[in-house]
Parts: sequence; C-alpha cells; structure tokens
Amino acid sequence: MTHMTDSGSFTLYRKQAAPGLGTCVLGGAIAAGLGLGAFAVLVMGLWISSPYPDSGPGGALHVAAALWLLAHGTELVRTETLSGVPAPVGVTPLLLLALPAWLVHRAARDAADPEERALGVRTAWAGVVGGYLLVATAAAAYAAGGELRPSWPSAAAHVPLLAVAAAGFGVWTAHGRPSGPLPDAVRRAADALPVPGAVRRLFVRGLFVRERVLGAGRAAVAGTAVLVGGGALLVGVAVVLHGGPVRESFLSVTTVWSGRFAVLLLALALVPNAAVWGAAYGLGPGFVLGTGTVVAPLDAAAAPLLPPFPLLAAVPEAGPGSPLTWAVGAVPVAAGCALGWFVARAATAGESAWSAGRTAAGAGTAALLCGVLCAGLAGLAGGPMGVGVLAEFGPVWWLTGLAAVAWTGLLGVPVGLGVRWWRLRARSRAGAPGAAERVGAPGAAERVGKRARGSGRRAGWWRGLGLGVGGRGLGRRKAEGVAPGGAAEVTAARTEAVTGTETVAAPAAVTAAEPAPGIDTTAPDTAPPTTLSAPTTSSAPTTPSTLPSPPPPPTTPPLPTFEPYDFLPDRGRYRDPDRDRYRAPDPDPDRDRDRAPDRESSLDPDRESDQDPDRESGRDT
Repeated sequence: MTHMTDSGSFTLYRKQAAPGLGTCVLGGAIAAGLGLGAFAVLVMGLWISSPYPDSGPGGALHVAAALWLLAHGTELVRTETLSGVPAPVGVTPLLLLALPAWLVHRAARDAADPEERALGVRTAWAGVVGGYLLVATAAAAYAAGGELRPSWPSAAAHVPLLAVAAAGFGVWTAHGRPSGPLPDAVRRAADALPVPGAVRRLFVRGLFVRERVLGAGRAAVAGTAVLVGGGALLVGVAVVLHGGPVRESFLSVTTVWSGRFAVLLLALALVPNAAVWGAAYGLGPGFVLGTGTVVAPLDAAAAPLLPPFPLLAAVPEAGPGSPLTWAVGAVPVAAGCALGWFVARAATAGESAWSAGRTAAGAGTAALLCGVLCAGLAGLAGGPMGVGVLAEFGPVWWLTGLAAVAWTGLLGVPVGLGVRWWRLRARSRAGAPGAAERVGAPGAAERVGKRARGSGRRAGWWRGLGLGVGGRGLGRRKAEGVAPGGAAEVTAARTEAVTGTETVAAPAAVTAAEPAPGIDTTAPDTAPPTTLSAPTTSSAPTTPSTLPSPPPPPTTPPLPTFEPYDFLPDRGRYRDPDRDRYRAPDPDPDRDRDRAPDRESSLDPDRESDQDPDRESGRDT
C-alpha cells in the first residue's frame, strides 16, 4: 500500500485511511469549544478590568456560557431581580449569531471536503452536529447554576436548529454547492395542495421548477437585503439627529472605561437588530417598546421609562407623524422595485422567456418569501426583556411579514412585468435587424448613403459610385455617358478616395485638340493625332454586392539600416564601476604597471625611436 501507481488506487487508499465518524464528532466539539473560548476570553477580560467585580471568576465563566447560548437564540432567565420574580431576556444580538454559525459551517465543510478527508455526506453532517450538541448540552448544564440561566425548552429548540442548518450548508459547500431537482417530498406536497387546475398549472407546476424557484429566491433575498439596508440607513439618520441624547445616555451608563467599553461592544452587537427594527419602522407596523407602546411612522406613543442606552435614545419622539417620518416609505418602495427587477432578469435570462403570467406569479412568490424572511428576522431581533410592561419588546413578527408581502407584492409585480417587456423589446431589436441593413434589399443603397452622410467622412470611398454619398447620382452619370460600374467610374472613385477631392467623370470619347491657326504642328517624326476612346465597360448595373474594394493603404518606407556597432557604448565613457567586483584577485598586480611604458612607447613614434636606437638605425638602412 505504500507504492501507488494509479490515481484510483491512491484515492481508495485515502478513503480507507481517512478518519471516520469519531473525527467528525471531534471536529464538532472543537467548533463548540472555540466559540465558548472566545466568549470566555471576552468576559474574563472585562471582569479583570472592572474595578468593582460583583462575583469571582466562576460567576464570570457562568456568564460566558450563558452568553454563548444566547448567541444561538436561546432565551435566558434572570433570577436576581428587584421584585424577586425571574425575568426573561429574549433579545438575541444578531451579530453574535455569526460566530457559532461560521464555526459549525467550517467544521462540516472540512469534514466533508473530498480533497481532504473524503467522508460521506451523512457521516460528516451527523458527526459534526453530534459533537457540537454534546458540548452545548454540557455548557447549558453549567450555565444553569449561574445568575443568567438558560431556558431549557428554548435551548432545546434553537441550538440544534442552528447546528443542523450550518452543518448542512457546510457539507453542501464542500461538494461545490451542486444544484439538482427539487426533492420529491416538496413536489408531492405541491401536488397535494387543494387548488383549482388552472391555478395549479400556473403557480404550482409552473413555479416548482428549479430555475424559477432559484429566480424567485434571489429576488426575495434582494428585496430583504434592501429592506434591512434601508433600515440601517434610517437608524444612522436617527442617531445623527439625536446626537445629544445618544451621547448623554452613553456617558451616564457608567463612569469607568471598562464599563463604557462593554456598553460599546453591546451596542455594536445590537446594530443588526436595530437595522431590522428600522426596516419594520419603514414598512409601517413599527416596533413595540412595551405593552401598548407602538412607535410607527404615522403615530408614535410615549414610551415607558427605559434604561439609558445609546440605541434607545435614538427612538423618535412621541406624537403624530410628519413629512420626515412619512419619507421612510421610500425604503419599501426601493425593496419592491429591486424584487421586481430581479424577477424580470430571471424571466428573461434563458433562451425562452417566461410568460407574463408566470412572471407575475414569480414576483408574487418572491414577495411571499420576502415576507417570510422579514418575519423571521423580526422574531429574532425582538423578544421579551422582562415581565409586565417589557414582555413585548421589538417588532411584531407577523405584522412585519404581512407588511413586507404587501409592499413587495404590490410593487414587484408591475415592476417585474414592465422590466420584462423592456428587456424582451431590447432583445428583439438587437436580434432582428431591419430590412434596410440587409445586403441587396430594396432601398439599401440609399439608406446606407444617408447613414454615411450623417456620420461624416467615414465612408468616403463610396462617393462617386452613384450611391448618393457625397458624389453624383446614377441619372446624371448616365447622361454624361459613363455606364454604372464602368472602369472610368471605378478609377475616379479610387482617385477621389486617395486624394480626398471630388472627381468629375470624363466623356465617353476624348479627341486631340485641333491646332490653332497659324501654328505649324507638323514634324517629320511626329505621329498623326490619335483618338482616345474609353475602355469597354459592362452594361450591368452596380450592386452593393459587387462594389469595388477600398484602395490599399499606402506602404510605409523601410526603416533606415544601421550598423550594429553604432549602438555599442564607448568603453571609456560607459564603464561599469561594479564590473571588477566579482573578478578573481590578480596574482601579479604590478604586471600592467610594468607594461605601461611599452604601451605608451608603441603609441608615440618619437619616444619609440629614442628608447630603441637599434630599430631606428635599421629603419634608415
């Protein structure tokens, strides 16, 4: 098994040697441990830096475990209250939700990666989920002994749901996110719906196709993203307009820097929640700040006594709506337009476009999905913060979902139909050119001439061919005796194209001019005058398919030649100073110095004759 000769044997060896279910369970447990460790480090750092800690390190670790469960959506219960009645804490900071979801997703992706461990889909998914839930159960049991205790029904519902969804997405990502037909269970459920036949063909059978479902899903996600993004923009504007109260609330919470840093981190973790609240405010239902206290664009009730917190200080004042609050309706309008545009793009993406009815049905389905997404986000962004008045805190999920369906449906359907018509019209124009642009069509030459005159001198070589492009017409050339398409006309056209001047056609026969009276033009060696006649031309008219080709471009003169030695630098002027850096040391450095006088004497004849009298005498003889 150590010497593999083909890729098939090597893959089989890797699958046999790959770890099994135990490694996947360990991967899930490590993902949960990393999340717990991150929360423990944060809470312990704040506890150490706090000048007045209320409990020891054990209490800080209990708080860290409770916050880790809260990041999964688990509802916590405060046991120590002023009234002695346990109070629930159900608002989950949505930014904290990203950490455990990413850790589970990465663990499942690594376990199911075909290039790493080559495990089966079910094995990787079940192992990661099982290992993660084991650690979560232990963390919930440990957090139950602290001041913030998890609610066991909530923990049993939210933690497995997040682990299953994130692990499934990770396994799907590991295999390249393949797309296949819808599951049979979904198709059977769609066929079992008690709807009329026409509605079934349009909405059920027409929509439950993979491409159409994906198109509607993308449109729903786009509409939801525009709503949440617009809500975040509204929150930012509210914070700027209420800058003074926001600053005072931030400074009044605590006076130590560690406490203010903790408040800042909590506010940042609640920014996605505030964006969802802003989206619910823009849709119309608004949000609730206690039982019976609704803050909406049309009317805002007076909020009860709330704890000082920067984001709560940016809530609009109580009173009827104003043009400034009514302007928030631009957010759902933009969301509906975005949803309709995405549906129209999906409807015209393939070779065969969707019909108008299926496009409208797709926009309606996307609006329903957008409402479901908005309702889910509203349910996660809100929750109870106590008993009594604070039992309801945040947007009402079902009202937010219905408002999202109404806005996106009423705007998405007409926008989708309009954009679909416009895209199909543009496609038909681009794919079916007019008859005037076809070669040989009636009237093509005249339209080409008009187009050339409108675009300047771009088609100058057409002039003079009887096409009406800066030259003379066919009728006048016939009157002058030149047949259309003749050699004289072609020569004139080519000459005009090269010189840039307008050429007038010559007559059919040109004779020599008669001599003036009184001038003798006869000579013994002069030939008699000859008659120049035009060359024989064809009587066939010129068509666009037989037009002459444009003249060849002028040839460029050859480049001057140089000797290769002209580019060599002067050795004395351009001497490389680093040339001798890598040379071996010379064993006899005085050799060149001894030879220097001989070289100079060889260059100077006078000195050479002085230093060598025998050679001078030999030269004289």
